[in-house]
Amino acid sequence: MQVEMSARPDPEAASSRLRSLLATVPRRVVACSGGIDSLLLATVAHREDPAATVVAHTVTPAVPDDATERVVDHARREGWDLVIVRSREFDDERYLANPTDRCYHCKRNLYAAIDEVREHRAAAPGGGGGERILSGANLDDLGEYRPGLVAAAEHDVAHPYVEASISKSEIRAMARRLGLAEAELPASPCLASRLYTGTRVTASRLGAVDAGERALRELLGVDVVRCRIRGTAVLVEVPAGDRHLVDGAALDAVAAAMRAVEPEITTVGLDDEAYRPGRAFVGAPGAPR
Repeated sequence: MQVEMSARPDPEAASSRLRSLLATVPRRVVACSGGIDSLLLATVAHREDPAATVVAHTVTPAVPDDATERVVDHARREGWDLVIVRSREFDDERYLANPTDRCYHCKRNLYAAIDEVREHRAAAPGGGGGERILSGANLDDLGEYRPGLVAAAEHDVAHPYVEASISKSEIRAMARRLGLAEAELPASPCLASRLYTGTRVTASRLGAVDAGERALRELLGVDVVRCRIRGTAVLVEVPAGDRHLVDGAALDAVAAAMRAVEPEITTVGLDDEAYRPGRAFVGAPGAPR
């Protein structure tokens, strides 16, 4: 798919395209992870037609607590019809083994759980159900390794930002225009993205990642940090401009926070390279090397 991205985001035009696209989906359920993309989509969809919009959020060990808190807070303030779903990827050995297409198995379980919610609503007295699932995928995502998009296609999930030709920069501009506090929220994929391909997904490892990254953000006062696990070793990634902040004391603090959750962790060190998205994907088509 060939797309053109404007160097200067036009939030008004992007918002108009998004609203026009949403008008073609009379009943929808927005899969909201707690990141700015899905938060904005849920906000716009609900404000356009509250009666037609359901917001679904999954709570699993791979979702940081602060992401769930953001979704619940927005739901309270905006009056969303929020449904907490329990996706069952932790019962799926294909997900737990952490292959290169782990995201496919994760999203397959998520959309299956949302499908069950739709079926339940359709069977309930008074009707309901029949909603189309909407995701927050945007134009920028099309240039990355995203096996979750395959699962989305299998469940007939729509991507309004993609269909309306909206990029990440336009999403942030739209969020600023609406006054959303999360407009500048750094991208933060699920915690499982911190585990190198082949390192088994466990709740304790994901909890350790969350604890380590929280400790590092608080200690350094920076937003973008990654604690990536390969086997029992941890490599800390920060942007190039922040590497000088990560000294021995910082690494010791991260190690203590992570080992309190996952005692099997052996070493914690600063990665030789600066932060780069997708580092933990190994051997995947189109993944960073």
